[in-house]
Amino acid sequence: MANPMEQFDVVTLHPLKAGTYDLSFTNSALWMLVALAIVSVFLFVGTSRPQLVPNRWQAAVEYVYDFVRKMLDENVGPEGRRFAPLVFSIFIFVLACNLLGLIPWVGAFTPTSHVTVTLGLALIVFITVCVVGFLRHGLHFFSLFWPHGASIPLGIFVFIIEVLSFLSRPFTLAIRLFANMTAGHVLLKVFGTFVIALGSFGALPYVFGVVPLAVNVALSALEVLIAVVQAYVFALLASLYLNDAINLH
Repeated sequence: MANPMEQFDVVTLHPLKAGTYDLSFTNSALWMLVALAIVSVFLFVGTSRPQLVPNRWQAAVEYVYDFVRKMLDENVGPEGRRFAPLVFSIFIFVLACNLLGLIPWVGAFTPTSHVTVTLGLALIVFITVCVVGFLRHGLHFFSLFWPHGASIPLGIFVFIIEVLSFLSRPFTLAIRLFANMTAGHVLLKVFGTFVIALGSFGALPYVFGVVPLAVNVALSALEVLIAVVQAYVFALLASLYLNDAINLH
């Protein structure tokens, strides 16, 4: 795998077709199921026997859920708590997918390094925001795009900008996560290749290979941080978009 982009190849594990549609089971689907299984075990073990004084598993689950709930309280208000299961599910699933891709030696695949996966998650948020906005406010939801007190010429100009900005939300949300995951994994692979290439110079492997190895260790730690931060940013932006649907301006 000299090409750093080969790690993102979607490989068919079990071919399956329904008419003209390709429904093959791929490595991307496999690792999404692995992420789902890990999250399910984490939540089941942490909530199967709730105690007044929580054990470590229960405390971990409660901490993650409270973190998401407080984020909704701060950005949406009390009415945002009804969307805590949605935002929590997206946050913990994205986090699991991001972190699984950093496991070495097992052929781990990062589903969130593909824009189709991140766009699917972003569309769930976007459609939810639109449905909630129209159910709660009706056609008054369009006032989100019109600045209060603006003159008609300025209002029309801002309206066009706001509509385009609103429609671009799922794409920016998807591309931000996909681009960060892809870029980080490419850097890890490039510097990993340097470790092998520069470390093979005769009697001086440690002299030439130690620098890219040290950089790779630092990048690995940075990628763990980015995996967590990007899951948080995805959930945070979902909360902000829900705030627009619930509270408008």
